[in-house]
Amino acid sequence: MLEETFPVPQDEMQRLLSLSELDLDYSELSDEFKDLAMLAAKIAGTDISLINLIDSYTTWTISGQGLDIEQVPREDSLCQYTIMGQPQFEVSDLLLDKRFKDMDFTKAPLALRYYFGVPLTDTEGHQLGALCVVDKQPKHLSPEKIEMLKIIADQVINRIHTYRVIRDLQCQVKGANETKSKVAHDIRGPLAGIIGLSNIIVQQGNSNNLGEVLEFIQLINKSSKSLLELADEILTEDQKCAKLAENEMNLSVFKSKLEDLYNAQAKNKGINLQIQTNDGNTLSPFPKNKLLQITGNLISNAIKFTPESGTVKVDLSLIEQKQEYMLSLVISDNGAGISEEALRHLKDGGNSSTDGTYGEKGYGFGLALVKHLIHGLGGTLEVHNMTESGACFNVRIPFLKQVD
Repeated sequence: MLEETFPVPQDEMQRLLSLSELDLDYSELSDEFKDLAMLAAKIAGTDISLINLIDSYTTWTISGQGLDIEQVPREDSLCQYTIMGQPQFEVSDLLLDKRFKDMDFTKAPLALRYYFGVPLTDTEGHQLGALCVVDKQPKHLSPEKIEMLKIIADQVINRIHTYRVIRDLQCQVKGANETKSKVAHDIRGPLAGIIGLSNIIVQQGNSNNLGEVLEFIQLINKSSKSLLELADEILTEDQKCAKLAENEMNLSVFKSKLEDLYNAQAKNKGINLQIQTNDGNTLSPFPKNKLLQITGNLISNAIKFTPESGTVKVDLSLIEQKQEYMLSLVISDNGAGISEEALRHLKDGGNSSTDGTYGEKGYGFGLALVKHLIHGLGGTLEVHNMTESGACFNVRIPFLKQVD
């Protein structure tokens, strides 16, 4: 690992907040951006192109061409240099740059020699990640190609925001489905009464000698049955849609997501990551809102401070209370624990960071971001060092029960 201070943008906290507001699931975006990644490689004439988003600890590859990769530690990423407020970042020959010549990616099997990155800049000017092209031969891009890559980077940001708008619309549709379900329930009772009454009139119609009335009632009966069948169809359709909506998870899905996203980080450092759901309600839905960002930052932090062969535990619980559910997240490790200074900074809302067990560089904003997001959801965060070793983060977030 290079002995240097790793780059941190001046607007780092605002940048992280903007990224967290997108509330993206990095594992679900590959197909959305595959065409743009392929186009970038084609324009640059490189073997590899990547679309990366950078959070407190990790560079996430949401789509790419020519290299099968999902994530790397932020301190091992070339793209961390692209988000420092400049319009682009180019290294014509990585072996000639003292910052990168000894990094693993310059050695076999990758043996990378060239890098060019364009920041992915949102509408407020925060650089959330980078579109980059890399190659195994030194080179230099022409101004025309650079401009085309910048256009693609703008399209990536536009598509990310479009993706979120679509997801929000899907949430609104879910709300409409719930209203539809209530309407269907409300009309079933009156319709059933009309049908029962009309059946009696039909059965007694001949004795009443009311032929025309009978014919009319028969029509009412037929129409009412049709409406009742329609209500049944609406309810059946709504039950099918009652699986998880786009903005929802349950504990089982949450556990799988965290394993998919963070097992690689743990294995890369030789750490046993244990994620478990406690006995109880694992299927009831709750909003995804910021949960992957909150829990992911805490897991990455725990991995950072846990030595090889250590253990990071994540316990997930959904506790049912009178008018709400309480989501409980407990993340613990058997690493070095948290210094009193860092605990004090976290309590006071400041930024503090130290190096990890392998010298991983701290960026100083991960836990501050977590605290901000938790409080924004009306939740609580408790942090303490355990008796023997390691730190424990206890997060509790309330969610109102849905009204039937």
